[in-house]
Amino acid sequence: PRRSHRISFGDYVVLKRGDVFKSVQVENKKKVIFEKQWFFLDNAVGQLFGTRFEIEAGGSLKLKAAKHSGDSLDSKEAGQDNRHILDDGKSQKLTRDDIETLKEQGLKGQEIVQQLIDNSTTFKDKTEFAQEKYIKKKKKKYESDITILKPSTRLLAMMYHGREPGKICHLRYDTLAQILTLGNIHAGSKILVFETCAGLVLGSVMERMGGFGSVIQMYPGGGPTRAGMESFGFPSHFHETLHEFPLCKVNALLAGTLDLSEKDADGNRRSESSQETSGVSEERSSEPQSMEVSVDPQEEMRRVERERLREQKVRFLPLLLCAYIESWLGAQEKKVKMEEKRKKLASAAALLEGRNADGLVIASRFHPCPVLMGLLKFIAPSRPFVVYCQYREPLIECYTKLREQGGAISLRLTDSWLRHYQVLPNRTHPVLLMSGGGGYLLSGTTVAADAAKTRNQHKSEEPVAKRLKLDEISSA
Repeated sequence: PRRSHRISFGDYVVLKRGDVFKSVQVENKKKVIFEKQWFFLDNAVGQLFGTRFEIEAGGSLKLKAAKHSGDSLDSKEAGQDNRHILDDGKSQKLTRDDIETLKEQGLKGQEIVQQLIDNSTTFKDKTEFAQEKYIKKKKKKYESDITILKPSTRLLAMMYHGREPGKICHLRYDTLAQILTLGNIHAGSKILVFETCAGLVLGSVMERMGGFGSVIQMYPGGGPTRAGMESFGFPSHFHETLHEFPLCKVNALLAGTLDLSEKDADGNRRSESSQETSGVSEERSSEPQSMEVSVDPQEEMRRVERERLREQKVRFLPLLLCAYIESWLGAQEKKVKMEEKRKKLASAAALLEGRNADGLVIASRFHPCPVLMGLLKFIAPSRPFVVYCQYREPLIECYTKLREQGGAISLRLTDSWLRHYQVLPNRTHPVLLMSGGGGYLLSGTTVAADAAKTRNQHKSEEPVAKRLKLDEISSA
């Protein structure tokens, strides 16, 4: 297999246990806490993605052996129904202390589950389905197995929706799939993305494009948020296709008044520092003159005090010089960063000035109407756009505004619905707990605004058909 299929230091991975996921970076001797257990990922390096590991004492990972047919915990004896089983808490002979003693003796999770089954007085009276449910519940509690997976859009979307749905505006994974489909995201395209979903939507778009094309991230505030995008672990050439542009400068770019120059404030700082050094030198030059003239005892005391202060200044001069050098280096580093930021802004502005983007994706906690109306001006005609919102009313406002203003056709406001099903022999039914809602999507296709206005004018200029009078009909 290729090297990219194996785990290595620096990779981002997704830990999985049951239906719980967590994204971490593989680092040397770094303690990871997952599902109330801590361990190190050093032993996972070099193994294939998708490998199952068992957590041993001391936090080290051990490769999980393949499951054999003889390892099954299913009981051969089973009852007909559960009507005679009484849940009084006395059916289990093992206490918590006994279980802790078994763990100290080195028994693994599967062996502990077997001990619980053997010491349960009601297990054999349960039905086959109830026994399977009991074993599954105890395995989840006592077995310490994890699976290390390669990050993907589906895994990260399920992870965020299960752990922190508020960070991604309660964007469900099936709705995210609809966004990528309706937005026609593909390699070689130029896509505008405005999102406040921790970078999850941005990373999904970049993964779908495969490192070909251009992605322009429009961000509010001081800088873009990309925690979710970083969790994908993209190679370096993916980041070369990513550009960023602040939302607060969109109006200036549309008006042609965008100023890309940055003022240099170092000149003032240097002049102030030169004035300070010149003041010190003037003070030093004046001191010998005062030494020659002074004969008064009080003046002599002042001279001694000045000498003492000058010695202190000379003693602390290296420290002051080091502080000045550090501040100068910090200023230079800040200047380099500002220059890089200016270049990124200029490159993103050059991509936007053509107003020929191939798609627009909006998924944010802000009201989408003003953002949509502003960013649609950068989209070429006959290109798709899609807007996600957790609530329906803001998208209804966007729909009405687009119908009145024109410039978009095939407008659709949809609601995605998802329900999981348990598929087992004689037990296939919908899962009782399900997501209440996956948000709403507004999608459409842009058209040339001038052509739309011209078509409306032609319709208004057409003469109204004359209605025939009753006399003309009768004479005819």
